[in-house]
Amino acid sequence: MQLQQLAYFLAVAETRHFTQAAERMRVAQPSLSKQIKSLETELGAPLFSRARGNVTLTAAGEALLPLARRMLADADTARREVAELAGLRRGRVRLGATPSLCAGLLADALARFHRDYPGVELKVEEGGSRDLVRDLARGQLDLALIILPLQSSDPSLVTREILSENLVVASASAPGRRSYMRIEDLRGRPMVMFRRGYDVREATLAACRQAGFEPRFSVEGGEMDAVLRFVEAGLGIAVVPSMVLENRPALTGTPLLPGLRRTVALAHRKDVEPTRAAQAFRGTLLSFLGEAAREGTLPQGIEALVDE
Repeated sequence: MQLQQLAYFLAVAETRHFTQAAERMRVAQPSLSKQIKSLETELGAPLFSRARGNVTLTAAGEALLPLARRMLADADTARREVAELAGLRRGRVRLGATPSLCAGLLADALARFHRDYPGVELKVEEGGSRDLVRDLARGQLDLALIILPLQSSDPSLVTREILSENLVVASASAPGRRSYMRIEDLRGRPMVMFRRGYDVREATLAACRQAGFEPRFSVEGGEMDAVLRFVEAGLGIAVVPSMVLENRPALTGTPLLPGLRRTVALAHRKDVEPTRAAQAFRGTLLSFLGEAAREGTLPQGIEALVDE
């Protein structure tokens, strides 16, 4: 089994079209088809069903797909790790992060890393923790900033807690601001709610249900920036991570009692040592958080969980 064959297989699996896959791989379509056939012969099972012009994965193809993605990602990581032996003049860090972190602390940490390692390419994937954990397991990310606890335990990941953060109620009305709110105060209030897959959505729903009510949505399904804009427009209130209200003067953040907090962790695969570039970014991020904690420059409601 050759890596090139797996790359051809993955291209067909993702495009569901042999001609388009050949174009993506910049190879003649007969050559691609021949390699796929050779791979099927070696594995002893057809990987694709070709019926009436439709290309679909067989059961064997479905089983091979996640393995092929992981093998190709690991091979790419190995090539880059060898290339980095000469030093961090080049390389790549594939980092996953939740939308609130992308809108908050992460930009400053990335800027510091880019200043120190200008030749290292940074690729940031924004998504919910479940999606990021899946991408880590597939080898599509080197590191990911995720929210703990995980929805399901994954023994293939190593996690390190790096910060803890308050969840607050964001509203557009500053006059007469309350010093705090209770979960019960959200009952019957129009709320702007994140799309499914956001950890803060699940935390909000769980807290409301524990208090004995279902929240009332005025708008549902937004991403982080859209939710904040909807709240600014007066469409409702929203429970959000405190850090996203930095530089949002039109919004007021009211603490919740009892407090709702979340823990952010840095994760990577247990069976693959992070590349030197990824290790360097991890060091930069932890150093940045430690310095910010010492200097008191962390946003309100955030506590660094790293050595200061």
